[in-house]
Amino acid sequence: MNHSEVNYLQELANAVRMLSVDAVEQAQSGHPGMPLGMADIATVLWQKFLNHNPRNPQWFNRDRFVLSNGHGSMLLYAILHLSGYALSIEELKNFRQLNSKTPGHPEYGATPGVETTTGPLGQGLGNAVGMAIAEKVLAATFNRSDLALVNHYTYVFAGDGCLMEGISHETCSLAGTLSLGKLIVFYDSNDISIDGNVSQWFTDDTLLRFTAYNWQVIGPINGHDAEEITISILTARANIIQPTLIICKTVIGYGSALAGSEKCHGSPLGAEMVNQLRINLNWGYPPFFVPEELYLAWNHIDLGQRAEGLWTAICLDYSKKYPTEYQEFLRRIDGILPTSWKTLSQNFILECAHNAKALATRKCSQLCLEEYGKALPELFGGSADLTASNNTDWSGSVAVTADNLCANYLFYGVREFGMATIMNGMAVHRGFIPYGGTFLVFADYARNAIRLSSLMHQRVIYVFTHDSVALGEDGPTHQPIEHASMLRMTPGLDVWRPADLVETAVAWQQMLQRQEGPSALLLSRQNLPALAHAGNVVESIARGGYIISDCLGLPDVIILATGSEVALAIDAVKHISSRAKYRIRIVSMLCCERFLEQDAAYKEAVLPHAVRKRVAVEAAASNYWYRFIGLDGVVVGIDRFGVSAPGAVAMEYLNVTVENLVQILDFLCGESK
Repeated sequence: MNHSEVNYLQELANAVRMLSVDAVEQAQSGHPGMPLGMADIATVLWQKFLNHNPRNPQWFNRDRFVLSNGHGSMLLYAILHLSGYALSIEELKNFRQLNSKTPGHPEYGATPGVETTTGPLGQGLGNAVGMAIAEKVLAATFNRSDLALVNHYTYVFAGDGCLMEGISHETCSLAGTLSLGKLIVFYDSNDISIDGNVSQWFTDDTLLRFTAYNWQVIGPINGHDAEEITISILTARANIIQPTLIICKTVIGYGSALAGSEKCHGSPLGAEMVNQLRINLNWGYPPFFVPEELYLAWNHIDLGQRAEGLWTAICLDYSKKYPTEYQEFLRRIDGILPTSWKTLSQNFILECAHNAKALATRKCSQLCLEEYGKALPELFGGSADLTASNNTDWSGSVAVTADNLCANYLFYGVREFGMATIMNGMAVHRGFIPYGGTFLVFADYARNAIRLSSLMHQRVIYVFTHDSVALGEDGPTHQPIEHASMLRMTPGLDVWRPADLVETAVAWQQMLQRQEGPSALLLSRQNLPALAHAGNVVESIARGGYIISDCLGLPDVIILATGSEVALAIDAVKHISSRAKYRIRIVSMLCCERFLEQDAAYKEAVLPHAVRKRVAVEAAASNYWYRFIGLDGVVVGIDRFGVSAPGAVAMEYLNVTVENLVQILDFLCGESK
């Protein structure tokens, strides 16, 4: 690389630096240190290697770029603006302002060119592993020896904080095991985090650590040397059997008076320091100004359209040679279910209603996968080392390994958080509907990634089994209490807790059809009786809450129950009806979020305002249910941790019983025992 090219790349990098600093300064909020430090790496990658099209940010065969250290968002926004994306200079000036396209951390869907929401450190790494898995499996499925529909890289920027987070171990060790050779991570090793120099708390030998994961490790290199960066990327791309970590030694706040200090991590530099930075970088332009020649050099529109045009030509040839496969490819990347789906799923649900028997709902879920999986090759399953307990596999499940890529199931190992971040990455990549299983109590481990599934509105399905203290002897460490409420309070997450096979089949149908957000399925370990369903069972259950047992006239009391407690409620009403003429309605509220979306007339028909006497029954924390039962209602729940005992004994000890519910009904109806 000659001297003039180095200087040219330096100028391009300085444009990124100054736009980033100017935006942070105008907002009086943000993180200038990382963009100043990583601008050289970003410039080489985006100028010389990254395959993308600013005119079509969703072009499928683009390379993916993930900013795992998302606090440095202005680096990405500056590059997207300069490259020709629909991100104006005015949007850069509105950095971190209400309703701008430049939020404080990158948000999927808010900014063209942002591949995934990042900011919680380390999760971008997990998303990128999911993207790389998706690319590799789709390539093995659809590519032919003469035509490659799927052929792109996944690049990641990550910092010291990302590698300190435990999620980096979960996902990067799996990436090495799966030989994800098209995953390339740039580690911004600037030795600084918010609290200062990391030598006091982060002394890992990162090179040996990633070598042990079966990664190719390059460096440390000088992260401000364009030639070293270029050679490193070429070396990384040449290795197709190992993911690559490029260790880049950089200076946080490069060029500023605070270079090398944590003081430039998350605060504006201030007008005086910004002026000095301009002098240090020989940048003689006012804020938010970039010379036309640098705009022209950065602009990637023509190159991007040319790249997409070449891919479109491949698609045309492929469609002629392999028309069936091509239509299936388009269907999958567009996220559209097969035309036969509606009839198939409804017929299966009706079959379930006619052949009901007592089953654990985790087993019901597996029966649904057995049926639905045959029709949905995009369904990609897995479990965090609990496959046999979660029942997340089915007869068509084929495990993904480094040597077997025409597959649809991943043994994640004991990596709940990693599993969730990888599923998010697969979902935003497109081509798959990912689902993954663990015990409900371990939703805690995956919590932040579940939150990001919702924030990004992704079709990710979480299968949580062992959903109550009725799981038994494993005791309070494994018995969920607050978890259902925690999930229900997550905006945009549909939480389904079905009571039998029919409800489980409808829940799976609805989760698979839902394109605008994630779902959680809460399933029992123990067998539950089959319920009697009448009328248009699919439509009523799909509404999330419906009347499963009713009375004549306006009820004296309404019982709301979910999952295993629906049968308990039915048994209590049978018991009490033998001696009292109470008018009691039972509502199966298997998905509160879906019920709350229904029109006012339907909700009033199920839960009339005139009926103030209500009882909610769920073997879990009680607080959530007061939104449905009001201050006059009663909750049969559990507001303490569980006990180590057989499931039935635990339920009785914690007073989630038919007898307790009968006493409450007697009291509410004015006729106590």
